[in-house]
Amino acid sequence: MGEWHNILVAVDAMASSLRAVSYVGRIAGDLEAVSICLLNVYPEPPPDFYLKGGVKDEYQAQRIARAEELFKRCIEILVEAGIKREAIYCTTHMAEGKTISDTVLEVRRQGDFGTVVTGKRGVSKAEEFLFGSISNALARHCHDFTTWIVG
Repeated sequence: MGEWHNILVAVDAMASSLRAVSYVGRIAGDLEAVSICLLNVYPEPPPDFYLKGGVKDEYQAQRIARAEELFKRCIEILVEAGIKREAIYCTTHMAEGKTISDTVLEVRRQGDFGTVVTGKRGVSKAEEFLFGSISNALARHCHDFTTWIVG
């Protein structure tokens, strides 16, 4: 099990993500031994994407560019809270053949993160059924790590 101060923060463009980042900053702002990974996971292209002439590399480049803008804002929040810039790194993944939740959990395992943080997003039951709820998945699978779900 990873150390609790090795923190993975799953972020997207929702306001709850920025609240989660702010929360991490308030909790970990004065810690010396903290390491924070900002993670953005995006879905595969829609089924008709390729039929309409879409190119996977272009899709990925566009999603990564959006994530980099989001990361800039998240890094500002964390640095303002007192976290050293060197303690923050960022990664982007496409959820290929799996849910976004499963991708977050896979990154958590690979990075041996002791804490995973996400914002609670208000999704309908239909959306939760189709796409899964990251916060629900984390709560169900947090047997060997800590989960912070920020509203």
